[in-house]
Parts: sequence; structure tokens; C-alpha cells
Amino acid sequence: MHLTHKIALCPTQEQADYFNRACGTARKVWNWALDEWNGQHKAGLKPNAMALKKQFNAIKYRDPEWLDKNGQPWLKGIHRDAHAQPFTHLAKAWNRFFAEIKAGKPAHEPQLKKKRQGRDSFYVANDKFSLNGKRIRLPKIG
Repeated sequence: MHLTHKIALCPTQEQADYFNRACGTARKVWNWALDEWNGQHKAGLKPNAMALKKQFNAIKYRDPEWLDKNGQPWLKGIHRDAHAQPFTHLAKAWNRFFAEIKAGKPAHEPQLKKKRQGRDSFYVANDKFSLNGKRIRLPKIG
């Protein structure tokens, strides 16, 4: 059984800003991983999502692409689920793509995500948030 939660939120401005940054983080990590996947595939390698995640974890706090204007890693302000889950989603997207090809169905490769196109979202594991009546407590923002 697959269980998900859909909850309508009324965030403060600070919380809304965090949600936007978390969604942007998930989108940027997805795009980075997809670019790496495509580059490795073109180079004749067999990329996989978990190897890409390890590669990303090795650079995320040092590479200038992941540092703010003060040279600080901006990912530290976002819960790690937001930048870990895109790798799992990318693996599922590629598995679905190859399964559709194998089944003879029309298939579309995973695409880069663009700001304000589609529905922005980020992942938080079930054990990382709590519900209390009409309140939800998320990591990093309370």
C-alpha cells in the first residue's frame, strides 16, 4: 500500500520562503543529477542514481555551484530529504522509461525541470514531521 499525505498549509512569510527554497533545491538537484546521468551515458558509462547521489554528496558543500554569495553551502539551510529524494525519483523515472520501451509503449526520457512549470514540491519523510491537531511541524522551520 502506498500512503501519502496531502495537507493544505497556511504558512507564514518565513515558512513560505523556506518552502520555495526547498522546492528550488529539489528542482536544482534533479536537474544536476539528470545532466550528470546524460553526460555519463554519452561517455559510455552506466549511470545509476545511488552513485550519482554519492558523487553529489562529495561536492555539495564545496563546489561553487552549491555555495551562496558568501561562500557558504546554502544546502545546509534546507532539510536533507529535499536534496536526497530527487535521486530516488530520477531512478524511478529512468526505470519507467526503460520499462515502457521494453513493453513497446511510447516512452519519454526524464526532462529538466523549470521554475514555475509544473507543480513545485519537495519530499519530507514520514518520520521527519509531526501532526498535532491543525498544526504540522516540519524539520528546519518548526
